[in-house]
Amino acid sequence: MIFRDRQDAGQQLARRLRHLANEHPLVLALPRGGVPVAFEIATALKADLDLLFVRKLGAPGHEELGLGAVVDGADPQLVLNEDIVRDLAPSPNYLHAEMQRQLAEITRRREIYMHGIPPIDVARRTVILVDDGIATGGTVRAALKGLRKLGPARLILAVPVGPPDMLAKLRQECDELVCLAEPAPFFAVGAHYGYFDQTSDEEVVRLLQQARLEKAGSAAAR
Repeated sequence: MIFRDRQDAGQQLARRLRHLANEHPLVLALPRGGVPVAFEIATALKADLDLLFVRKLGAPGHEELGLGAVVDGADPQLVLNEDIVRDLAPSPNYLHAEMQRQLAEITRRREIYMHGIPPIDVARRTVILVDDGIATGGTVRAALKGLRKLGPARLILAVPVGPPDMLAKLRQECDELVCLAEPAPFFAVGAHYGYFDQTSDEEVVRLLQQARLEKAGSAAAR
């Protein structure tokens, strides 16, 4: 065990990210497990906090096989797995329909958590993408590729724990990667936490509301 819980992991990461406080960063959490970690970082850095949804695009007749992913945001991005798309050659109509289906699911989930608040634009911002850990890295990699297309000033990935081989690949997709532990061999993210229960929808909503209130209070005090 390295971290007591996600709150502890977020507080430890926040200390490693203090050098970014003066850049007024945007902290993006991958829901749901990334939210408690990201909340601690956003609070410590007095930063904006938002969610970033990533939805896999399933292949025709094989939904478990990912053609790519759609990445949420003010300008949603399509990230394709070029090798699989080349092999399966799905029609443009299929890709468009599957992307719209996943965007509709993103809209539904964002409404649950954000109650109509639109995504924050990442263009020309220092962006910190946060999750509670990395296993296969597929979602995080798609998220970084999608975010890069939106033109952030800097793109930072911050995670408590992940496997060294995957982290080496992800370093190529961002400007800075902060990871507190890279155990080898790597078995599972939850093995490095004392408490690692599933994050509830109610906790996500509570933390997002609390982050907005704290940010508003900080702005009013200036």
